[in-house]
Amino acid sequence: MNTSEASLINEQPHPRGRRARRRPVSCMAGIVLVLSLLCILAAAALGAAYLIPVQAARLFGKPSARLDPLERVYLSGLLLYQANDLTLPADPYGQEQSFEVTLGESPLSIVSRLQENGLITNGEAFRRYLIYSGLDTTLQAGEYTLSPGMTPLEIAAALQDPTPGEVSVHVLSGWRLEEIAASLPTTGLEFSPEEFLQAASAPPAGHPLAAEIPAGRSLEGFLLPGEYRLPRESDPEQLIGLMLDNFEAQVGEALRASYERQGLTLYEAVTLASIVEREAVVDEEMPLIASVFLNRLAAGIKLDSDPTVQYALGYNDRLQSWWTNPLSAEDLQIPSPYNTYANPGLPPGPIANPGLQALQAVAYPADTPYYYFRAACDGTGRHTFSQTYEEHLNRSCP
Repeated sequence: MNTSEASLINEQPHPRGRRARRRPVSCMAGIVLVLSLLCILAAAALGAAYLIPVQAARLFGKPSARLDPLERVYLSGLLLYQANDLTLPADPYGQEQSFEVTLGESPLSIVSRLQENGLITNGEAFRRYLIYSGLDTTLQAGEYTLSPGMTPLEIAAALQDPTPGEVSVHVLSGWRLEEIAASLPTTGLEFSPEEFLQAASAPPAGHPLAAEIPAGRSLEGFLLPGEYRLPRESDPEQLIGLMLDNFEAQVGEALRASYERQGLTLYEAVTLASIVEREAVVDEEMPLIASVFLNRLAAGIKLDSDPTVQYALGYNDRLQSWWTNPLSAEDLQIPSPYNTYANPGLPPGPIANPGLQALQAVAYPADTPYYYFRAACDGTGRHTFSQTYEEHLNRSCP
């Protein structure tokens, strides 16, 4: 090797030496890059840990305080991912159905049955929501009315209270006002029997029936029996309004025209129908019983009706009933305008609230020559009917 070649060789940088000098720079850059990525990921994770629960809370409400931070983030993410299964109904056109939660039933069992009944589409998502919200620990046993048209969130809320938003009031034919009032505490309505009786003591101003009821008279007779559904928070005036409107709808022009042809005002017809209602045990006999009373009224014969005396006597503490039975000879002497053994014609007003069949019986009575009837001796509740008093006496039971 000559001197010039050696010189050239010495002047060229050694490849191995070049790598040795650059390695520290490359390692440092890689470390910086990795650290940067870690910082970005950490920032993203922290952001997600904050934003995901915030978004979930906006959609599903506040999470249960029992959840730790990791559970909160985990469940929030899952709920957001399955949001449609929780915020959309299983079937917008689905029919209502009864659903019972038994005492001690597990949330898992309840969720499973909800899905089997088609009330929810995703039982697992629903179960996670219950845990997230803490509602899994507050599900109440009871009878519910649920619908696939409700969202799962609405169903979860409904299962916290078996008390329905609406209540049913059942009024039996032949009940007097006090009996209706006594039944109200079991319906779930929030007003008292006394408030109901006060509201029923006079017709509401402006109602069409107000003109048909004499001044100073109560609504006795005009609260048509049947089933009424109304919001739990309703007041007595709302219940009474429903019952009066039902009376108006059922007792139409045809019935009223029939009453008029018989010389009866609507108030008199309702009064007579209330007596027929209390006398009849078998509904099909109502037209016959109505004919007897109409025949007696036309002939000027006292009605001699036991239920009118029972009404006059009022509540019997010993029997715990408003309808004293049997009546004594002394009872039949009670000095009351409602006592049709002592007073001719109709009593001053209805003695009960008659059902539609009794109202129809007075409008369309049977055409009979009868003036008397008494209970048959066979225990069926039916009656025997007679034209003369002697025949009536001969039909007495041995």
